[in-house]
Amino acid sequence: MQKALEKLGKQKPKVYAHRWAALYVLCGGTLMIVLDTTIVNVALPSIRQALHFSEAQLAWVVNAYLLTFGGFLLLGGRLGDLFGHRKLFLTGLALFTAASVACGLSQSQALLIIARAIQGLGGAVVSAVGLSLTMDLFTEPGERAKAMGIFGFVASGGGSVGVLLGGILTDALNWHWIFLVNVPVGVAVYLLARKYLPNIPGDVAARKHLDVAGAITVTTSLLAATYAIVNGNTSGWTSFQTLGLLGLSAVLLGVFVRIESRMKHPLIPLGLFKIRNVAFANMIGVLWAAAMFAWFFISALYMQLVLGYNPLHVGLAFLPANLIMAVFSISLSAKLVMRYGIKKPLAIGLTIAAVGMVLFARAPVGGRFVTDILPSMLLLGIGAGMAFNPVLLAAMNDVPQHESGLASGIVNTSFMMGGALGLAILASLSAAKTKALLPSSASPLHALTGGYHAAFIAGGIFAALAALIGGTLLVIKKTSMAHGMEPAPEQVTA
Repeated sequence: MQKALEKLGKQKPKVYAHRWAALYVLCGGTLMIVLDTTIVNVALPSIRQALHFSEAQLAWVVNAYLLTFGGFLLLGGRLGDLFGHRKLFLTGLALFTAASVACGLSQSQALLIIARAIQGLGGAVVSAVGLSLTMDLFTEPGERAKAMGIFGFVASGGGSVGVLLGGILTDALNWHWIFLVNVPVGVAVYLLARKYLPNIPGDVAARKHLDVAGAITVTTSLLAATYAIVNGNTSGWTSFQTLGLLGLSAVLLGVFVRIESRMKHPLIPLGLFKIRNVAFANMIGVLWAAAMFAWFFISALYMQLVLGYNPLHVGLAFLPANLIMAVFSISLSAKLVMRYGIKKPLAIGLTIAAVGMVLFARAPVGGRFVTDILPSMLLLGIGAGMAFNPVLLAAMNDVPQHESGLASGIVNTSFMMGGALGLAILASLSAAKTKALLPSSASPLHALTGGYHAAFIAGGIFAALAALIGGTLLVIKKTSMAHGMEPAPEQVTA
């Protein structure tokens, strides 16, 4: 074990020597989690045929993962603050990898769905703790901007990589391998994490007063809300089940706020939401995630159902956007943040993404890749690459180090809930528009395309609203980017 930070009076703490190796380990874990949100979609027809799922039951292969992932993000981030981020990262990673084995070996519907739920739980812990650790490791503003750019690219670009990888594995081998591929990666990341991640102790004093009531109410509230959202299209948005669960979620959230306001050691200090940039950055995250999910899923459906692309071709179609996101996130985004601050790259990037989304709304039934898909993909890649890093920085930069895990859980929850709710709403909008166009359309494909166009326009509006909030309501102090978030000097061992 070596010291990475030493107390030097009022001087800045020394940086952790293996921080870049640690970042790549964290990105490896995060990539596994992000891939699993999309890689399954390509293999769903094969899974349905092999395990004899009905159409309604098949949705739970995806929903079981989303339910526990969305429900446990806040709790996972807070537990990282209390018990140590490294310990929680390793625990979540082990749980996710073990559940991947169970998914890959599943021969029954029940086992696959249960294992997917456990995957979501492990993924929630890894995602929340990974972002928090990245912020803790990099305190120098230039390095932090670059590190967050790399992390942001993995988090934002991993989904479309999942479609490509899912298509390759399903076509070349079988659906079991979309889960089993996680095992060697998970083992490697686990071993490297033990070697390179700093062992920062958690808040021992606060651990003795763990807010059990708050943990139960907020987690149950998020589970109820996630369940209602992911099943909204199936059950109906005005059904008793959907409205009842959303109402229950709201009531539990109110109870949670009341509990937290009276607790001496709350699970979530309510004062965190009084930080202006934390509040507005999470609003931006909700809107941006809704737009991103619409872009990814609706455009994939357009290419498959309207243009007749197979899963592999869909993945390749996203490749230009991924490459551009990589260039911007890993190198250019950090330079833009250091030169212009957070607000300008955030607002401009989201505006470019909004234009790309709206441009997709002109893609015709007989669309061509070069003229009708590629321009939108290029704009969305540039916009996402510019904006994702500043969004994370805005949400995390003003938060004290001892609450970084909680802030990470909050921003991840905002992205998760915003994406799930946005996708459900835009999918409903698309379906309603398609139904309205059917009687007057030349063919069902024209009606289907018209429905997708409505969803793209709505997604563009979401992105534009996020750009407006980022450009007008965020207040970034000069000292914030000049010095970064300066954690108190402490002992860190590895």
